[in-house]
Amino acid sequence: MIRRLAAALILGVAALAAPAVPAAAQAQRDWTQVVSQTPEGGFRMGNPDAPIKVVEFMSMTCPHCAAFSAEGGPRLATYVRSGRVSWEYRNFVLNGLDLAAALVSRCAAPQNYFALNSEIFARQQEWMNRMQEIPAEQRQQMEGLSPLETMQRVVSVAGLEAIAARHGVNAAQARTCLSNQAGLDRLVQMQQSGANFGVQGTPTFAINGRIAGTVRDWATLEPLLGGR
Repeated sequence: MIRRLAAALILGVAALAAPAVPAAAQAQRDWTQVVSQTPEGGFRMGNPDAPIKVVEFMSMTCPHCAAFSAEGGPRLATYVRSGRVSWEYRNFVLNGLDLAAALVSRCAAPQNYFALNSEIFARQQEWMNRMQEIPAEQRQQMEGLSPLETMQRVVSVAGLEAIAARHGVNAAQARTCLSNQAGLDRLVQMQQSGANFGVQGTPTFAINGRIAGTVRDWATLEPLLGGR
């Protein structure tokens, strides 16, 4: 599957337990500052014990996902801040360019992950256009590369490496991250797991383990979150 996605791109498109925290202190905590990777491979912002758990299956090349990031992201964060709602991003890759963007987005430290994704979405048309405009000769050169080498070249040509650098991913970290076959395999596994779960397109939202089939934007998601 990795080679198919890469080809599609080339062709064109033991810790100590923490002490108990008083309830009053928990209420004052800003949970948007707590980000961790989940066993499913996603990144979750917020209280891991939040009563409302939102999972967004997204694609970095999906315009509707970019629109939700711009409109719904800041608003959803206000629900996350109190600890009542958690928000998890899970990649659901749709094509080779999406795979490259997802791979570099996951190079960031957890605390920088959501901010990096936000900028990638905000500049989505810009970096996608760069790939569409590369000369045919350059595309032909990429045809002989391995999937990982293809991803590395795309990240550089599209300007995604520069975006990642603004969020703490230096050149050495990027090279190491983008050379990690396990990271690439993980994204493919997440796509397959999402499909098995019932995800058919992006964005798809799941709330407390169940797909909210009619939700595609902030206007339809917010009523399901209750009060802040």
